[in-house]
Parts: sequence; structure tokens; C-alpha cells
Amino acid sequence: MIAVIDYEMGNLRSLENALGRLGAECLVTADPAVIRRADRVILPGVGHAGEAMDKLVQRGLPAVIRSLRQPVLGICVGMQVLCRDSEESPGKACVGIFDAHVRRFDPSPACKVPHMGWNELGNREGKLLRGLDPHPYVYFVHSYYAGLCPDTVATCRYGTVLFSAALRYENFYGTQFHPEKSGSVGERILQNFLEL
Repeated sequence: MIAVIDYEMGNLRSLENALGRLGAECLVTADPAVIRRADRVILPGVGHAGEAMDKLVQRGLPAVIRSLRQPVLGICVGMQVLCRDSEESPGKACVGIFDAHVRRFDPSPACKVPHMGWNELGNREGKLLRGLDPHPYVYFVHSYYAGLCPDTVATCRYGTVLFSAALRYENFYGTQFHPEKSGSVGERILQNFLEL
């Protein structure tokens, strides 16, 4: 069973539908006991990283997340809050799984903010991203990004910025893009996650 963490920040319906198409059973929950027992855990997210951390703290979930040993996938803001910290909420620590600092894109004629739409993944490595086409495109909607770090397993370029499109540390994975909105490429990534 997959626990999808409910902290009022996720695009839960499209994620549930994407998992359902793959025949995966999921439960949307904020119950620490259910999350700990799950075979896999997904932390989705849309919105503000600071607000997301506040909601996780209110539910007592940061320590629960850090304790997990099963595969965990953070999506979009869900990935960002698994990083060390974010410029979106200066001075506020995030969960701290990935050793990455989250920054805001600087707007420019070549780099409108938010970064929204399809973009290509580069420098892919690891089991989460196996079996993809040579030039896979995925769907992004974000104004903040994780910088490159030792946990980077895929990159993306937007304007002049090369950022972490996917991260991995031990059993924790993160995608800045939305696999549930990324067509057949995203479906393959979710299937890979189910097979970890």
C-alpha cells in the first residue's frame, strides 16, 4: 500500500488517478502509524514551502518522514521541503533529507517565473529514471528550484539556470516536475517508483 501524505498542499486527485491507472492501491493520510506501515510513501505538494513546512509540523510529520526506511517520493514542493532550506521561507529549516538549498528563479526575458510547461531532463541516473526515452520531457510548474548537489540524479535547464530536476538520497527520491502530469514519461517514472 502507498501512503500519500495529506497536509493540505498536494494535488491529490491527479496523483491518485495516475497511481490508479498503474493498478496501485493508495491511501491519502496524515496518520503517522499508517505512514510508517506503508510499503511506499509519496509527499506531493503545490504552493508555498514555508506553509508546507508549517502544516507538516502541525501534524508532527517531519520526524516521522525522517524515520522512514521504505521508498519515499517527494513531488514539486514535496521535494523542496525534503531539502535543507528554501529562500521562500528564510530562516526556516525544512525536513533536511537532501543536502540542497532551494532558490528562486531570477525573472528575465529568457526565464519567466514561474517555470511552467514541458522541459527536457538531462544527466539522468538511477533506478527511478530508468527506461526513459533518450530525450524525455516532463511537466514543471515552479518558481523555486533546488540547486545542484551530491544528491542530484537528473538536471534541467531553464534560461541560464541548470537545476536539480530529481534528487535521491538513500531511500528518498524527489522530482521537481510532476510525474502525474507528465504523460507516458511520468507514468514510467511512477512505475519505476512502484518497483523500487
